[in-house]
Amino acid sequence: MDVLLRVDGLSVSFYGRDSEVQAVRDVSFEVRAGETLGIVGESGSGKSVTARSIMGLLPSPPAMVKEGRIMFRGESLTDKSDREMEQVRGRDIGMIFQDPMSSLNPTMRVGPQIEEGLIRHRSLSRSEARKEAVKMLEMVGIRDSELRYNQYPHEFSGGMRQRVMIAIAMACNPSLLIADEPTTSLDVTIQAQILDEMKKLQQELGTAIVLITHDLGVVAGFCDRVIVMKEGEIVESGTTAELFASPQHPYTRRLLDALPRLDAPKAARQGGRQQPEGEPPLLQVHALKQYFDMGRGRVLKAVDNISFQLNAGETLGIVGESGSGKSTMGRSILRLNEWTGGEVLFKGIPLKYLNRSEMKTMRRHMGIIFQDPYASLNPRMRIADIIGESLNVHGMAKGKRERQRRVEELLELVGLEPSHAMRYPHEFSGGQRQRIGIARTLAVEPELIVCDEPLSALDVSIQAQIVKLLEDLQQRLGLTYLFIAHDLAVVKQISDRVAVMYKGRMVELADSEELYANPLHEYTRSLLSAVPVPDPSVRLSDAKESIRVLDQEDPYNLNQSHFVEVSQGHWLAVPATGYIS
Repeated sequence: MDVLLRVDGLSVSFYGRDSEVQAVRDVSFEVRAGETLGIVGESGSGKSVTARSIMGLLPSPPAMVKEGRIMFRGESLTDKSDREMEQVRGRDIGMIFQDPMSSLNPTMRVGPQIEEGLIRHRSLSRSEARKEAVKMLEMVGIRDSELRYNQYPHEFSGGMRQRVMIAIAMACNPSLLIADEPTTSLDVTIQAQILDEMKKLQQELGTAIVLITHDLGVVAGFCDRVIVMKEGEIVESGTTAELFASPQHPYTRRLLDALPRLDAPKAARQGGRQQPEGEPPLLQVHALKQYFDMGRGRVLKAVDNISFQLNAGETLGIVGESGSGKSTMGRSILRLNEWTGGEVLFKGIPLKYLNRSEMKTMRRHMGIIFQDPYASLNPRMRIADIIGESLNVHGMAKGKRERQRRVEELLELVGLEPSHAMRYPHEFSGGQRQRIGIARTLAVEPELIVCDEPLSALDVSIQAQIVKLLEDLQQRLGLTYLFIAHDLAVVKQISDRVAVMYKGRMVELADSEELYANPLHEYTRSLLSAVPVPDPSVRLSDAKESIRVLDQEDPYNLNQSHFVEVSQGHWLAVPATGYIS
């Protein structure tokens, strides 16, 4: 195969007033037409800087390519002007960015954003580009694509925004596709569909793919070769089979050891404060409904008739595809949304009857950890003020000295230094920002915490640290978690029970070990079969056959289903006319 891309001795530095940070050092690799190269490593290892160097997207200043050349089809990209690179980007080289919200124009509807490249690089008319844009939205798994075409990025979930980014990058059928963490925010079924579409593009057009990811399971099933980066350097490279069978560098072995595996036995857990006998469950949810008016007479049933209870000291995992209603349910439980119907009781108290002042007092006992640690922290505030703000709101610190002491205690509790209190969010890594978010949540001493995808933006080694931190905090402080995630392997390890959601409905609820060993609902089995296996002998195409693309409005007959206990503690959505074999 011909060499399509050659990176030779690339070194990139970022310059401050009196300092230089060398982000990439002497990086060299080749990408051949039609092959897939995986680049793995922790946050800060230089993966994304390398990708942006290829695309000519590094801000200069402060960034500078100090040494090296980047050759594409025999031409030097490092010698091209910005105007010349504009012709290359999108048409010849496409890129899927890691953070879709900061990459999409918030003032434009998503359809026209897909059309831009089609009109510019493929010379399509406006009507032709619209048809192609709708087709691309369907291809990446966005239902109701005609309706979604006219919506803005903020009207999509995080996973759906990432699908829009993938549609933009793939629209012009580029020769090289650079995918920077393209499936970080996606659930496993959509991830498998997206990667399968990328493979089809590769097979039909000979497209080369550079996949930057921290999911070694995806690398094992998708990539031909792998390079491992650490602190700006390549520490190991080889075929995927070689790297997984016999990793040579200690850093590579550490990454593989940190990878959560679905087939690994569940570690023994010691939860927090146990439910006192005779007391009601800490949280009770009865027939909760959250509907949204979508216009044109359409109603989105984001949460539809959900019931469960959560005991003190317990962790309930919530899994399901993007758009299944997981995050909406979590926000509704905290009454961040005013729900459409049903009831939520916290410590036996019905929340819907509380006035604004009473709800403010109640929120001292309930907290939330958000999905995106950077977007949820005010970039203009120091960490001391971000954490201390809730102490002020609830009157939990008398004077500046007591507030400072409490902030320092919280930082130490989540594994950070007290001196970090005077820094700003941009001065921290993604894992550190998530720890800051946890510290802020803990400031008001809550009993219940909704963890809304707290690991989705983190690499595997940092994920393992955050999971260990959450488990330690639960044991020390007696916390109760509603743990929302799309990584089923992580959910298995941290949860006592797991609930599966689909299209706003809960379709299965069981003890963690029971659900993973004996899934009864077809959708649960589809989710589990789509989880990437960290074994190069199992390709992603082997798993995708068990994933059914669900185009029907109600494929599981949920509207006619009853949620029944089919065995001790194992609940299932059973069609009224169906049966359990």
